Amino acid sequence: MDKKKFINDSLIESSETKIKIQKECFNEILTAVEIITNAYKNNKKLLLCGNGGSAADCQHIATELMIRLCHHINRPALPAIALTTDSSNLSAGGNDIGFENVFARNVEGLGNEGDVLIAISTSGNSPNVLKAADKAKEKKMSVIGFLGGNGGKLKDKVDLPVIIPSANTQRIQEGHITIAHIICELVEEELYGK
Repeated sequence: MDKKKFINDSLIESSETKIKIQKECFNEILTAVEIITNAYKNNKKLLLCGNGGSAADCQHIATELMIRLCHHINRPALPAIALTTDSSNLSAGGNDIGFENVFARNVEGLGNEGDVLIAISTSGNSPNVLKAADKAKEKKMSVIGFLGGNGGKLKDKVDLPVIIPSANTQRIQEGHITIAHIICELVEEELYGK
């Protein structure tokens, strides 16, 4: 393997994916900011779920909102809960009700009407994320999907699909955290920047 070529090709592909995000996801990013900002203005909260790297993204995004992203904005915490972080909850749920139900169960217990769920799935086909989206809709929550490829089954279950224009899992995950940072920063600015 030509390592130099691999590094260059990976960086170019990543850059090209971000340019595609700018062209293809711009309006969806703005709408996500509006949905989340309105929820916070109405004293609602954000829940997040996903598997693997997407689980790590859930924790990252929740932390940016709970603590803060922009150090020039002094603000109170914004309620955001990653449903991916409680190992006792996830292992008991996986054992007792099946892993495909663990996020839905947490949405059932923690979600309320008017809250927002960010459902992250690079394929759009993760059974536990699909069930979480269904449960959120039952509870009259808004559901934003961070997806990739063709959006999978989740595309039609969410209120707002934000589909990273790539079939490469790495590029999709990079796109998810990029749009998440943009969304978090704009939410902070909308709520506390002035």
